[in-house]
Amino acid sequence: MSGLNTPGDPRPSPTINAGKLWAGGAATAAVAALIAIAGILLGRGLFGIEVLAPKGQGVWGDASTGWYALGAALSALAATGLIHVLILTTPRPMRFFGWVLALATVVAMLAPFVTDASLGVRMYTAGLNFVLGVAIGSLVAGTAKTSIVPVASRPATRPYPRPYR
Repeated sequence: MSGLNTPGDPRPSPTINAGKLWAGGAATAAVAALIAIAGILLGRGLFGIEVLAPKGQGVWGDASTGWYALGAALSALAATGLIHVLILTTPRPMRFFGWVLALATVVAMLAPFVTDASLGVRMYTAGLNFVLGVAIGSLVAGTAKTSIVPVASRPATRPYPRPYR
């Protein structure tokens, strides 16, 4: 296991600069919220798509716009927490993180299709969720990679001397 020290394991555990990781996570949360707001304004204002609210609510929409942006920001913070735990506890944490984020993005893209909104609204919302998933995944993964503190590896020691032949 890469994150835990086990007796007899010559590999050192990774350490992480948590402040750097969470600062990047907070920045990603801000970016995600802004992507959500920009995406809703773009859809409603430029394309006339009723994203999250009926047309009568205007270009800005209703309270759903704020909740959507907040959900995007919280998703970024949840992804940051996930990668922090994965780095400390699992082998190949970036691979697991990639899978979890990819599947979460697929779920977010499919979620609009269980509503009774028009096909255009469902397609646009699925596309916006895709952009959010890619942005959150790439930004958090990049921050995580730079937050891992390299540890000097120790040479493996043998429990007994090797016999000469």
